Amino acid sequence: MEERIATVVKNAGSHYLLSELPKWDPFPAVLRGKVRLQKSSATNPVAVGDKVSYITADEKGPLFRVASQPYTGKCSTGAIPSAVITEILPRQNYVIRKSTNLSRQAHVIAANLDQAVIAVSLFFPEIKLPFLDRILVTCEVYKIPVVIVLNKVDLYRDEAPEALAEFHRIYEGAGYRVIDTSCKTGEGIAELREACAGKLSLFSGESGVGKSSLIKAVDPSLDPKIGNISLAHLQGKHTTSLYEMYPINPGVAGKGRIAPRASQCRHSRSTQNSCDPFGYIIDSPGLRGFGLVDLEKEEISKYFPEMLRVADECRFVPCTHTHEPGCAVKAAVDAGEISAERYNSYLGMLEEDGKFR
Repeated sequence: MEERIATVVKNAGSHYLLSELPKWDPFPAVLRGKVRLQKSSATNPVAVGDKVSYITADEKGPLFRVASQPYTGKCSTGAIPSAVITEILPRQNYVIRKSTNLSRQAHVIAANLDQAVIAVSLFFPEIKLPFLDRILVTCEVYKIPVVIVLNKVDLYRDEAPEALAEFHRIYEGAGYRVIDTSCKTGEGIAELREACAGKLSLFSGESGVGKSSLIKAVDPSLDPKIGNISLAHLQGKHTTSLYEMYPINPGVAGKGRIAPRASQCRHSRSTQNSCDPFGYIIDSPGLRGFGLVDLEKEEISKYFPEMLRVADECRFVPCTHTHEPGCAVKAAVDAGEISAERYNSYLGMLEEDGKFR
């Protein structure tokens, strides 16, 4: 049988949707058993964004006897599998985390990204800078460009202008692009949409920051799940439980007008789109913990861009930037050139004891 190449656009546990991008034509697939058994430190052998080889066959044939579990007629996406994944191709990059407290297992969130869009809010839920900094370090490790989206600015532009300005000082000072957005007023949405043009973007962040609302604001024809804040803990509820890629409707590129989306069945090969999408978005479940994976402590400072800029001026090499005399990083912190908040995040990573929330 002829092997072809496609991209994983949805991960539904043991079943997947694939599409031969840039054509948006999703079809269901299962994973060949021996692929699942290949050595990996991650809990998931296949991630959304992975490029894979696959073969197709009539569902009445013997092909599905070699799949990872017996063929029962339909996959968990609700459609009859029409393909089997035979190989996971090498990844250009990926975002990986330790998923739970005290866990030694890792989970690949998404692969082969053009950028990561990290959504945060100052309040409701309150931002946890060490959590954000762990995500940023991971993106730096795998050379994934980052856009930080500070959402819900309508709630605190007037009430907490100092906090808003301080956040920009910290992260723009570190070298990151920060976009202020409000799904309620529309502020920053056009800028965010343009930042996603022609790219595969992972949207990630803590539960409750408005990530799904941002995706729908970027393309109103999409329908990601949107939840409310838990009043008990002022945290978001997990409304997105699966990892899924969406094509951005090309019509959103023109003066805010949304072109009609072509008629399609998302779980079959009947999609008939006449033009390539404007870009692609990967939606992911809200995160409440993020542990670093396969990163030695002496390497961590290399993934803080503001520290890397001055590290060569340290008197001693290597320098941990903690106690050594003549440390240029500590001097930059004392002078306000590197934020104390980011430096404290760095110290926390050095002292990591396996608890990642």
